[in-house]
Amino acid sequence: MPPAAAAMAVGAHLLGFSDEILLHILSHVPSTDLVLNVRRTCRKLAVLCLDKSLTHTVLLQKDYEASEDKVKQLVKEIGREIQQLNMAGCYWLSGATIEHVARCRSLVKVNLSGCHLTSLRLSKMLSALQHLRSLAIDVSPGFDAGQLSGECKATLSRVRELKQTLYTPSYGVVPCCTSLEKLLLYFEILDRTREGAILSGQLMVGQSNVPHYQNLRVFYARLAPGYINQEVVRLYLAVLSDRTPENLHAFLISVPGSFAESGATKNLLDSMARNVALDALQLPKSWLNGSSLLQHMKFNNPFYFSFSRCTLSGGHLIQRVINGGKELCSLASLNLSGCVHCLSPDSLLRKAEDDIDSGILETLVASCRNLRHLNLSAAHHHSSEGPGRHLCQLLARLRHLRSLSLPVCSVADSAPRADRAPAQPAMHAVPRGFGKKVRIGVQSCPSPFSGQAGPQPSSVFWSLLKNVPFLERLELIGSNFSSAMPRNEPAIRNSLPPCSRAQNVGDSEVAAIGQLAFLRHLTLAQLPSILTGSGLVSIGLQCQQLQSLSLANLGMMGKVVYMSALSDMLKHCKRLKDLRLEQPYFSANAQFFQALSQCSALQRLCLVSRSGTLQPEAVLAFMARCLHVVVCHMFTGESLATCKSLQQSLLRSFQAERPALNVVIFPLLHEGLTNVIRDVPMVHLDEITLFKSRVAEEPPNLWW
Repeated sequence: MPPAAAAMAVGAHLLGFSDEILLHILSHVPSTDLVLNVRRTCRKLAVLCLDKSLTHTVLLQKDYEASEDKVKQLVKEIGREIQQLNMAGCYWLSGATIEHVARCRSLVKVNLSGCHLTSLRLSKMLSALQHLRSLAIDVSPGFDAGQLSGECKATLSRVRELKQTLYTPSYGVVPCCTSLEKLLLYFEILDRTREGAILSGQLMVGQSNVPHYQNLRVFYARLAPGYINQEVVRLYLAVLSDRTPENLHAFLISVPGSFAESGATKNLLDSMARNVALDALQLPKSWLNGSSLLQHMKFNNPFYFSFSRCTLSGGHLIQRVINGGKELCSLASLNLSGCVHCLSPDSLLRKAEDDIDSGILETLVASCRNLRHLNLSAAHHHSSEGPGRHLCQLLARLRHLRSLSLPVCSVADSAPRADRAPAQPAMHAVPRGFGKKVRIGVQSCPSPFSGQAGPQPSSVFWSLLKNVPFLERLELIGSNFSSAMPRNEPAIRNSLPPCSRAQNVGDSEVAAIGQLAFLRHLTLAQLPSILTGSGLVSIGLQCQQLQSLSLANLGMMGKVVYMSALSDMLKHCKRLKDLRLEQPYFSANAQFFQALSQCSALQRLCLVSRSGTLQPEAVLAFMARCLHVVVCHMFTGESLATCKSLQQSLLRSFQAERPALNVVIFPLLHEGLTNVIRDVPMVHLDEITLFKSRVAEEPPNLWW
């Protein structure tokens, strides 16, 4: 090699980069690999891998290759240096391994949500962590605060941030945390035990201690469905109603369904309206509907609002939330999911087919021009005729958007486009009766990629995406869509037909998403006019950062029309980690799994298909080829015997080499599905198994 070429080759070597660049590169390497493998390659990397910027914060969350031995060795090597440790969702590690956290004596912040912990183990660990200020844990059945030692309670008295996931009625460690400034509560208590016994929220009344809220700044509670979760959260709120913390600036309660007000909650809200100025607010819909609460509530540079499912009218939104159009530059996240009246002046007279008031949306956009996260899903937002008045044209002014959730019907052009063939009637988009297919002639439609022309710039949706090029998360969800996957209840067997305007949204609109070069998360649900799925190929080719993909009910319900396009798309998704696919009559066959095998980074797969089928041999071959897959959830129309046999084969073949492997193969419509779901690790159940809108679901940077 000539000297000049040799010098260039040496300069281009990885170790030729500056320490700052190398440290940035190494920050993306899993901590277990960094300390146990990379550090041993050469002297320079041995020094850099132990740099404080890399060892002070250790993230084991979703490091699915972190085995028991690796975690123990990691703690032994750098335990004294670790100040922040995230082990959230490490369900595959035993309690004995989790106990090694006690050796990290310098810990200031630790997240153990989803880890196996008993009261005694927690007591032993916290007794050794005298510098701890931030803690996240689960409170499971059998938890006994009486087993916590004096040293443990002393540590808890200094904790300022606490996140508790409750699986049993209990205060957990809250009574011991006398210095709390941030309290996050996730209620996942089931109404019945596995044996069928009914639980009662009154089990916690007998405790002598009560929570301490005097220093509280942030209160957040998220409830899973179930009456008992509401009973338990009322006991937490009762203490708040006695004396509202003076420094409270974020108050958020997320409740599915209705949650009736009580005397204590009314007192709490009245006290908040008098004594505090909030910058983040979310309340149950029944607390806001028809009340003048917002008119009296004071806000101080708010950054997050969620009015999900409320009957908030556009007039109230403008007058009471953004003060008649006053600039609200601080607002970063706004959730109006299911607010069917929020873009109309009158909440009482609007019908689903009525047009929105573009003036209300224009005022909202002008006032909140720094919005980064906006959710308008689960409602019918139809634009009227006129230049510059379409919802997409107005939202295009929000240049800072990073995540956006819209109903499918809202992105349709106001009038039928001349370049689109007439859409099929809405009645043909859904099955007539359970499992009965509708036979129609599929029209010949030119691919949006004919001659590499791409989607037509005349589409308002195309223009919107062009103006928000840095969008990282996009959701297009049909206004009437409901997932067949249950949440503590039997599977949903019937679905509502899509909105008629959604018939005007098809392959070319999906192809427009290919403009988003920075897109990481994409959800498409209930798009009845998908004819070939050709737009998916555009996304696969151009959205090279895509990490999670959720597709549900595309095209005709009685036939999977996009199988070929999906196979072509998956060949290009080299960074895809999560795939959720919900489609009736889907055939998970060798062709599908062959294409999916080319997603080399895939970690989690969830398939939900009413009357769907699967080929066990194809699933086994896929799992053998994709070595990083640790979650395989399939809920189809196959028999219970077939499902159990396949599940046992997968566990027997791959669990030894994949410590985090979680396999659930089960008939979707089986009566025992609820009991199967309750055993799924919460990290997977919440993030991929269940379908939901995730845009502006919580305030930005709520915890870690």
